[in-house]
Amino acid sequence: MAETDAQSFDNHTQIVPLYLAVLGIFALNIIWSLYRLVRNPGIDTLMALLLAAAFVLLGLFARRFALTVQDRVIRLEMQLRLRGLLPPDLQSRIPELSRRQLIALRFASDEELPDLCRAVLTDNITEGKTIKRMIRNWNADHLRA
Repeated sequence: MAETDAQSFDNHTQIVPLYLAVLGIFALNIIWSLYRLVRNPGIDTLMALLLAAAFVLLGLFARRFALTVQDRVIRLEMQLRLRGLLPPDLQSRIPELSRRQLIALRFASDEELPDLCRAVLTDNITEGKTIKRMIRNWNADHLRA
């Protein structure tokens, strides 16, 4: 998606086809390695199976690590943004917002963020999709991992 494309709840998710293709190849490699181990047991085929499993785990861990760092940056960014935009009565409640709530709230425009944040805290809305659906003026995020 180009950075100039309008972003909304309906199109904000990001899928990287090449990443999925690589994981698919790794999965096929596990199946092939398992087949070879069953057909011809030995240390070489066992090592091939272990390496195939390690490649899949490496790919999954790399993705998880990137998402964890991204979530931490979003949390910090949102805490700073909320300190600048929320009225004093809500600023003291910033620590009550969960990581998932902060991640969802990042898409809200500066104008609607205080009211949306108040609604999330008052009504204890915890589901990210619910919060995102409440956003009227979408603040695009094209720098996702």
